[in-house]
Amino acid sequence: MAARHFRWRGTTSAPLNFWGCSRASHSGASGSLKREYDAVVIGAGHNGLVAAAYLQKGGLKTAVLERRHIVGGAAVTEEIIPGFHFSRASYLLSLLRPQIYKELELKRHGLKVLLRDPYSFTPMLEDGQDGRPPRSLLLGNNMAETQRQIAQFSVKDAQAFPKYETFMSHLVSAINPLLDTCPVDLAVLSHGSLLQRLKALRGLWTLIHAGFTLGKELPQYYEVLTAPISKILDFWFESEPLKATLATDAVIGAMSSPHTPGSGYVLLHHVMGELEGQQGAWGYVAGGMGALSRALASAATELGAEIFTEKEVARILLSSDRKVRGVCFKDGTEVKSRLILSNASPQLTFLELTPQELLPPEFVQRISQFDTRSPVTKINVAVDQLPNFLAAPNSTDGQPSPHHQCSIHLNCEDMHTVHQAFEDASHGRPSLRPMIELCIPSALDSTLAPPGCHVISLFTQYTPYTLAGGKQWNNHERDDYADRVFDWVEAYAPGFKASVIARDVLTPPDLEQIFGLPGGNIFHGAMSLDQLYFARPVPSYSSYRSPVQGLYLCGSGAHPGMCLTWAAVQT
Repeated sequence: MAARHFRWRGTTSAPLNFWGCSRASHSGASGSLKREYDAVVIGAGHNGLVAAAYLQKGGLKTAVLERRHIVGGAAVTEEIIPGFHFSRASYLLSLLRPQIYKELELKRHGLKVLLRDPYSFTPMLEDGQDGRPPRSLLLGNNMAETQRQIAQFSVKDAQAFPKYETFMSHLVSAINPLLDTCPVDLAVLSHGSLLQRLKALRGLWTLIHAGFTLGKELPQYYEVLTAPISKILDFWFESEPLKATLATDAVIGAMSSPHTPGSGYVLLHHVMGELEGQQGAWGYVAGGMGALSRALASAATELGAEIFTEKEVARILLSSDRKVRGVCFKDGTEVKSRLILSNASPQLTFLELTPQELLPPEFVQRISQFDTRSPVTKINVAVDQLPNFLAAPNSTDGQPSPHHQCSIHLNCEDMHTVHQAFEDASHGRPSLRPMIELCIPSALDSTLAPPGCHVISLFTQYTPYTLAGGKQWNNHERDDYADRVFDWVEAYAPGFKASVIARDVLTPPDLEQIFGLPGGNIFHGAMSLDQLYFARPVPSYSSYRSPVQGLYLCGSGAHPGMCLTWAAVQT
C-alpha cells in the first residue's frame, strides 16, 4: 500500500518535503552505531525517547533504533504538502506526566505549549430562528460563560455542570496515582522473591489508597468505570448536544459506541491530563507535535543517549535459555544488549520480532487475541481560508475567532447519531454520517501554514480496518469516504470544499503501515475493561516485563495505555 495518499486542487506537482527531526539531526549527532549497548530501545516514539532519557540518566549506555527517517512515532510534524506543516497523526497534547515535563526540562529543550480556551465547539446543523444563526455549544474554562452556553439547551444542565465537573475531578484525583505505578503483579505476590513481593505491594497499596480516597462514593465511581458513558451522562444531563459532546471523549479512538460498557473509562483518561498546571487542559504544541519529539530527543541525547533513524529491527536475539542478547537488522548486522525496551506494539514485539518457539504458547495466543480494532481515519487538510461555520460566522478581517482554536465537534448533536455511526462500521461500512473532530492548530500557531492559509486536522470515525465482504481499502474507497467527510464539513461550513488545496487521507491500514499502529489503533490496543491495568497487554505480564528475561514493553500497549501518557516508561 502506498505510504501517502494526496488529492490536490489544480495541477500543483511540487516535491514533498518533511519538517521535523531529520536524519542528520540524530544519527549524525549520535555518531556511528556501536556493536554493544547496556540498553536498546526499539522505536523512537515519544515513549521510547522518554525511556531512553531515563535509562541514560540511570547510568546505562542506551541506543534508540527507529525504522523511519524521522523520530517521534505518531508524534511528528511533516510537511506533506509544501508550505503546510502537519501534526500528521497525533495532534493534541495533555497527558504528558508533569514530572517528566519537569525532570527532563522539556521547556529548556524547546517545548512550547499553546493552551486552548475555549476548548470545545459543537455547532448545530439546524435552521436559525428569527434571522439568527443556528445554535452552537462553546465550552471553556470560564464556568459562568460555559453555563450560559449550556443554558441555551437546558437550564437544568447548566446548573448541574459544575457539580459534574467536581464529581469527575474527584475521581481523577483518586485514579491518577495508578498511572505512575506498576499494576499489581498477582503472580509475583504469590511466587516472587521477598524483594519482588515488596515492590508488588506498592502497586497494591496505590490501588487500596484510591478506594479510600473515593470513600463512600466508591460505588458511583465504579459505575463510571464500568457502565456505558450514555448511562452516566443520562444521569447528569438531559440535553443531547451536551451529552454527545462529552461522549466524544469516551469513544474517540475506540471501536465502541456511547452505549458500550466501560466507555466511561476512556472519557476519564481524557480528563486526566494536565498542562502548565491546569487540570484537564489540552493544547497544541508550537511547531506541531514533532516539536515535542524534538524536545524529548534533545533531552535524551544531552544525557548521552544515541538515537539512530532508518534502523529497522528485524528480530530480537535470544539465547537458548530465553534471555535477551541483542537485536538484528535486516542486513544481518547485530547490536548486543542484555536489556531491550520495545516501544513497538505488543503484537509486533512478540509475534514478529521475537522467536515464537521461545515464548509460552498461552502467552502467544493471548497476544494474538489482543484487540487492536480501530475506527479512525485521519485526514490532514491544507486550506486557503478559515472554515466559516453557519453557527458562528467569521469576522470580516478573516482572523481566527475563539471557536477556531477548539476541538470542533461535527455530527455530534445527539448520542443516537454517534451510535449510528458506530453501527455502520460494525457492519463493515464507513459511517454514512461520521463523527468528526476538526482542529485548526494554525489558529494559534501561524508558523504551520503560509499567510492567510491554515492546516486542518480531521479526526474521523467510524471506519473499519477491513470493509464488508473482506474488501480492502483502495484509492477509490479512500477518496469516497474523504469526500463524504468533506460534504458533512461543507454542510456546517459552506465554502469549505472550495478552500481545500490538498489533503492527506490515512485509513486504519495506512496508520498501521506508516506509524506501526496495529489495526490503526492509536492506543496500540483497545482501552476496554478486559485490556486494562493488570490485564494489559495480557494477564500475568502487566508490569512491562515479558516471558523473556531482559525484554520489556514501554509503549501504549502496556499500562496505562492511551496514546501520549509517557507513564509506562517511569516504573
